[in-house]
Parts: sequence; structure tokens; C-alpha cells
Amino acid sequence: MASEYIDRKTGKRCIEKFYGQRALSLFYGDGWWSRLFFLTVLPVLAHVPWFSYLYGYLQKRPRSARKIASFIQVYGVDKREFLEAEFRSFNDFFIRKLKPEARPVSQDPRVLVAPADARYLVYPRFEAFSIKEKTFSLREFLQNIELTHRYREGSMVIARLCPSDYHRFHFPCDAFVSKAKLIPGPLFSVNPMALQKKLSILVENKRMVTEVHSERFGMLLYLEIGATCVGSIRQTYQPETVVKKGEEKGYFEFGGSCIVLFLEKGKVRFDEDLLRNTQAGFETRMNYGESLAFKVP
Repeated sequence: MASEYIDRKTGKRCIEKFYGQRALSLFYGDGWWSRLFFLTVLPVLAHVPWFSYLYGYLQKRPRSARKIASFIQVYGVDKREFLEAEFRSFNDFFIRKLKPEARPVSQDPRVLVAPADARYLVYPRFEAFSIKEKTFSLREFLQNIELTHRYREGSMVIARLCPSDYHRFHFPCDAFVSKAKLIPGPLFSVNPMALQKKLSILVENKRMVTEVHSERFGMLLYLEIGATCVGSIRQTYQPETVVKKGEEKGYFEFGGSCIVLFLEKGKVRFDEDLLRNTQAGFETRMNYGESLAFKVP
């Protein structure tokens, strides 16, 4: 099953290359074996953390570094952006840092920037997303009644990272930030094939929630969602402090993963290309630091 997205730089449609294509087709395909596996074995694996932790451990072994060169070639990763040229393991490569000039951050104070290199969907009204995707419950997702009331008429951003992406994530604006809170859950894949099969994965998966208080953009919710083989979501920022736009918040260890942002009603206007692509059913591939939305005057 092919998954198309729009590359923001070129405006062209691209077909995503899935890491572990065979396994994904087996787990989330349309054959009888896939359906049986999806209903029986997969829920067990997703609810047993040791599977993802074991896989993560193997990616930290020195032997895993052998995979880096072929991965870079197959997925077109730009080595010129790397802050360091050598990596001790595949996981070190996966959580690599980039040269500052590789990801310029918009300095316009009116601009809310993309928090990660990812494929983006934007919804000016969460209500529109919830009607379309009936299996998504905001209350279950946030596990907090007060926050549910605050954001149910607000805006929503979904940023999906795939294994070839830079996997550190950043703050989208200047703000005062709280401590990240863990909501336990399983570790299903957030690959498009998996989400088409079961969108409620976003509601179920392990996730972390951070309240981001911005004078300009109001109160945002910033959620990192774990996925298969992403047992670890690492926070590197200092809680209960003021942060700058573009400052690193943390990183995902090996695997695909997802970030979700919620904004209060009427605070921002999303960029037109992101709105257009989302309405047409396409994700937009963009880098962290690029414009995501503007403050509503």
C-alpha cells in the first residue's frame, strides 16, 4: 500500500518509503493472515514493553552501526547536515543532532514554527477532525476533563515522523513550560498503514503531555506519542522555565513516532498550503523551524 505526501519545498507529490515494508505489510495488510495477526498477536506485542525495549537495546549495540551507510543511501538522508560524522550505533545515528544552519528557525514573532521534521496535517477546528474520525476521543486522549473542555473547539496539528527523519523535537514558540506528564499505553505503529487500520492507536499509545504557556499564542498542549520500537521518549528541556522558539525539547529513540499539538480557539491561522493539502487528504512534509501558523491579530 503506497502512501503519498506533498513535499513542501517542491510542491510535488511523493511516495513514502516505509522502513520495514515487509513487516508492515504482514502486520497491517489486507490478507487473511494479516487480519488474524492484527486481531491476535499484534495487541499482545503492543502491550508488552519488553519487545520495544529489546529492539531498542539491539539498535544501541556497536554491531548495529553497520546498517547506517545503507540506510542513508536508501532513504536519501543528507549527511552534510550532521553535527557529528561518526556514530557508535544505529540508535546514535537515529538521535543525531544537526548543524544549526541546517534548520533555520523563523524569527518572525508572529510565526508558530513546526516542532519537528515530519509529515503534517492541520485542523483549524478539532471538531472537524473528530467528526471525520469517529473513533478518536479527545477525553480519552488527554485523560483530563478540564483540558478536554479547553481544546475541544480549538485547533489541532498532527506531525508524523518516520524512521528516516531527524528525531529530535523542539518548541514552536517562546513560552513557559511545565513538566511533561506520562500517560501509559501500548506501542502500536503510527505508520499510515496502521492508522488507516485503526486510528484509535493515537488515543491508546503511550504518550507524554506538556503544557506550553505562550504570551503570544495562548496555552498550547504538546504531546509526544510512542510507537512500535519507540519505548523511550526522552525529554531534554528544563521544566518550569522559559524556553525560546526552536529550542530542543527532547527526542524519540529508534522507530517511527508522532507529535500532536492543540491550540486554543481563535489563536492562529495555519499556512494556506498546509490547509489545502490537509483538505485534499495529503500530509505535508516539512522541516522543524519552518512556518506552521500565524498569530491571529
